[in-house]
Amino acid sequence: MVLTSMLQAIGLFLATNIDDVVILSLFFGRGQGQPGTTGRTLLGQYLGFIGILGAAALAAFGAQALLPAAVLPYFGLIPLAIGLWAAWQAWQHRGLDGDDAQLGTQRVSAWTVAAMTFANGGDNIGVYVPVFVSVSWHTILTYCIVFLLLVGILVFLAKWIASRKPIAEALERWEHVLFPTVLIGLGIIILVGGGAFGL
Repeated sequence: MVLTSMLQAIGLFLATNIDDVVILSLFFGRGQGQPGTTGRTLLGQYLGFIGILGAAALAAFGAQALLPAAVLPYFGLIPLAIGLWAAWQAWQHRGLDGDDAQLGTQRVSAWTVAAMTFANGGDNIGVYVPVFVSVSWHTILTYCIVFLLLVGILVFLAKWIASRKPIAEALERWEHVLFPTVLIGLGIIILVGGGAFGL
């Protein structure tokens, strides 16, 4: 029974979090050479994911009023705002040399990673709630433990991908374009896909 729950949890996690590898790789690309990037990214991913689990658990156990489904699409405003801010910073530093252009723009914040993780977690919440409603407390606990173990693996997989020489070089060269583009696109997809603002 526990093994079955663990395998189900792994499947659920992969289905709802594999897209985070791309975003986390961009965070690692953005924070290349900055001490503490791995720790802040890991902390942020855990904070955001714990927020997702908390929201899913509350919704599953009758607190839907705290997080109505109609609110979820508006989380797209978070990556949209972060992406627009990153694009504005890239535009301001467009004429500077590589090292100068990166000053002050490359520090990865745990809170930014957490906000991105939570904002991108609407699909997680949508999947986890019906699952949590249909299983026992023990199974939910097993799922949460497996999820939290896999979060760390996900972060280190993204770091490994971002540290491969060709990928690292591409991220270093194009991060200032890729980072805001991916976040703005993600924000728009969340807003439009969820029907925010009647879209």
